[in-house]
Amino acid sequence: MSVLKLHAVLFDMDGLMLDTERIAQQAGMDACADHGYVMDRTLAMQLVGRNSRDTDQILAAHFGAGFDPLAVRERFKARYEAALFDGGLQTKPGLFELLDWLQRLNMPRAVATSTRHDMALRKLAHAGVQRYFEHVIGGDRVSRGKPEPDIFLAAAERLGVKPAHCVVLEDSEPGVQAALAAGMTPLMVPDLKAPSSALLAHGITVCNSLHAVMRHLSARCQLPL
Repeated sequence: MSVLKLHAVLFDMDGLMLDTERIAQQAGMDACADHGYVMDRTLAMQLVGRNSRDTDQILAAHFGAGFDPLAVRERFKARYEAALFDGGLQTKPGLFELLDWLQRLNMPRAVATSTRHDMALRKLAHAGVQRYFEHVIGGDRVSRGKPEPDIFLAAAERLGVKPAHCVVLEDSEPGVQAALAAGMTPLMVPDLKAPSSALLAHGITVCNSLHAVMRHLSARCQLPL
């Protein structure tokens, strides 16, 4: 069994720590419907793990001429935030146990999320987890979103850790692809979508919960004393 020398853990946010993806999908479908467009589940799944710029491009390409990404995004924001901050924001099982364990180990931690920075801080604070992280990097702070590696490389640089010594926790395929492209070790905790056969061909580790993530890291990683 190979041992990974672990110097930092990088966390995705939505779908990994926060149980928000279903809320986002419904808000997205409703926002499109408000403007006369039909977003089905297939299209909605293409947006998981993407930043707002890439989401706008995907929707504009799908709906064609006349589609107004800014108007739909503003409507999405209103619906999404109303649902989230009116009691809808829940954390994933095992999150606080994992974060407390990593904190006891003095393991450096950062959030690397496709969500824009100000919204990410708001959600993390509302969920009571912002205090666990040294850095939070939003999707608007890098030029290219997931599946490109930029956001994870930026997080590793902020922490002063080599990419090869970083584990990335992700729920989405674009996020796992970004971690691989960054030369990091991804652990996937699927949320809305199971990993594809193409992704599994990379030999990634799939955990069914954050509790399983903690067990895996404890068993497979060289941890600080």
